[in-house]
Order: sequence, then structure tokens, then C-alpha cells
Amino acid sequence: MSYFTSFATDDLVKNTLAEKLRQEILAGNLKPGERIVEGKWASRFGVAQASIREAINILSQAGFVTKASGRSARVINLSEIDVARIYELRGAIEGLAARTAARESRSVSTLQAAMDSMRTSAKAGDLAGLIDGDLLFHLELCSLSGNSFLVEHGRRLLLPLFAFVRMRVSASGQSPSAWDKDLAAHQKIIDLISEGEADVAEHYVRRAMERFAQTAYDNWEKREAIGK
Repeated sequence: MSYFTSFATDDLVKNTLAEKLRQEILAGNLKPGERIVEGKWASRFGVAQASIREAINILSQAGFVTKASGRSARVINLSEIDVARIYELRGAIEGLAARTAARESRSVSTLQAAMDSMRTSAKAGDLAGLIDGDLLFHLELCSLSGNSFLVEHGRRLLLPLFAFVRMRVSASGQSPSAWDKDLAAHQKIIDLISEGEADVAEHYVRRAMERFAQTAYDNWEKREAIGK
């Protein structure tokens, strides 16, 4: 086996393991805040502990896992206050991104592609695809700013938040219809940027984040309480 073949095989193994662990998280077998014991999962999957560690690193980059220096990895867990604060920051960061993109007449093609993907997923009843499209939309919005610092902070907020959303909605078994009302707001953001309405775009994104936060709360905080 050549070096490159070996490298590709190792990469495939750790990505496969990362996907297996992600499915365990989405299925609720690994709960929010739960410590991921490397030895336990290495034994269950029949692999080396180092392979599980690499898979955990992949999940950490995707926002599903938190890793503090010198501490074990844990499944992402966000409180109601955490979520509220994240949306406040998103309003400021993504509002600035929308303002910059509109002022500098940036192409909205990537945003529209993400929007089209969201619509397709919604029509197909694919909630996971809808959430993934939503994440892509907001990552692309940050990228349109052309500000690398804004992009970095946007990713730090968006990846763990959307990973947590995926976990919560997966556990609730809800349908995409709960998110349909926010599709029009995403299209409005695209239209305002395309029209060069910098001030209006920033203000609209800030207000939209307040509505998105309420949607998130309605969809998984209250729903969970009812199910108890």
C-alpha cells in the first residue's frame, strides 16, 4: 500500500467514525453535555482509541463537540440563555455582513443557491437538509462581508448553534413546516443586499435574528417541555 493510499484510507476511517458518533448524538444515545469516553466508543466500534480521538476532533470542528484544554470532550450543550446571547451576537455580526455586502454590491449567487436548497428541502420534507441549507446560508452571508475576522467569529457562533439545533429537532421529530415561515425572511435578506440597501439590510437582519431566535425557542424549548 502506498503512502497516499494509506493516507486516504486513514482519512476515510476517521470520517466514517465521526459520522457514526454524530448519528449517536442525533439519535440521543449521547446526550447534550455528556462526556465522550474514547475507550468506550473505541471498544464499541472495534477501533483504536486514537481513531476515536481523531473522529472527535472532526466533530469538534463541526460544532457537535466541545473540547477544553486538558479536559474530556463533551457533546455540545447550550442553555436557553446561551442561545439568546448567540442570537444577539448573530444580529450584530450578520447585520454588519449584510450591510457590507449591500454597500459593496457583492454577488448574492451563493446566498440564492443556499436559499434554493432550503426551499427544495422544505418541499421534500427533509428537515436535516433544511437546517444544513440554513447553516450554509448564514455562513455564506458572513463570507460576503469579505472580513476574515467577521467570518471567523461567525463560524464560532454558527457551527455549535446549528449542531445543537440538529440535535434538538432530531429528538423532537418535528416537521419542516415549523421553519417554513422563516424562508421568506431569508429571501428578503438576499433581495435587500442585491438592491444595495445597506442600512435597511443591516436593520432587517438584526430584526430577523429576533424572529429566528423565537422560532428556535418555540420549536425545541417549548416542544420539549410539552413532551415531558
